[in-house]
Amino acid sequence: MKHFRIAVAGCGGMANTWVKYALERQDAEIVALVDINEENAKAIDQRYGLNCGIYREIDEAIRNSGANLVFDVTIPEAHHHIVTTALKMGCHVLGEKPMASSMEEARDMVAAADRSGKMYAVMQNRRYLKQIRAFRQLIESGVIGKPGFVCADFFLGPHFGGFREIMESPLILDMAIHTFDQARFITGADPVSVYCHEFNPSGSWYSGNAAAICIFEFSNGSVFCYRGSWCAQGAPTSWESSWRVTGSKGTAVWDGINPPYCEVVSPEKQDKFIYDVERVETSYSWDGREGHEGCLDEMFNALLQERKPETDCRDNIKSMAMVFGALESAKKGRKVML
Repeated sequence: MKHFRIAVAGCGGMANTWVKYALERQDAEIVALVDINEENAKAIDQRYGLNCGIYREIDEAIRNSGANLVFDVTIPEAHHHIVTTALKMGCHVLGEKPMASSMEEARDMVAAADRSGKMYAVMQNRRYLKQIRAFRQLIESGVIGKPGFVCADFFLGPHFGGFREIMESPLILDMAIHTFDQARFITGADPVSVYCHEFNPSGSWYSGNAAAICIFEFSNGSVFCYRGSWCAQGAPTSWESSWRVTGSKGTAVWDGINPPYCEVVSPEKQDKFIYDVERVETSYSWDGREGHEGCLDEMFNALLQERKPETDCRDNIKSMAMVFGALESAKKGRKVML
């Protein structure tokens, strides 16, 4: 049986979720904590009674602890250094989103994974919900026919304070990757091009652009339209967005909270201005855990089974391309190819 010796890089708030998960497993132990602020690492060490080594540099931590797996929960700007160093030193890496702070860094990280032969997978916890799994199953079944138009609305008004409220593009950079990745997951298609207009509406408490409209063309011929705002107060959508997928035979709908369903054209011959439709309910078939735990379960199962995980870096970079493509389009004021 494989045994995972884990070095945790980054001991901020998200580290707690990852550490708790590791401590649940019989085949894993935490052997090192890494943070440029050693007080953060000491706090995690004491909170969970780890009694492990504390380091400021990832290479020293791996070398001294014998780690064979790294949890990268550092800030995005540090991901490239942590991931490429860990892969070069023979460790698998499981990391938080977004995988990098630029496409150039993301491509280099994928290349590093290819050279090392080790796994690098990225957290996309919003794939691991029973509702979105059922929604994808509805679309995959063909009940609505071939998808042609995919729409997602995301309207919330969180007052975070801190760094998000001074970012140049807080919505697209910090949040939209979840919805973009969900769109790829739901349709099974990849982005081809994007046109994006981002802006900062009146009444916004953000310094940067807190709203955006994005139009993506996908590899299956469908169009994905994203409308989002992080300064929309009142009548909020869920954090999972509100979805509508229109196909050649009907439409599938999911509000991000309740069970998805679809309405399809009645099979009876009709001679009407607007055809009658029949409602089709869905059932939940996902029996795994949800959220972060579900994604981590998939990552560890892939390690044990020596296969690529669902959120392998080679797949996740396509969601990253949607983020940086949208930003490039907004700056250039035109459609860009991905």
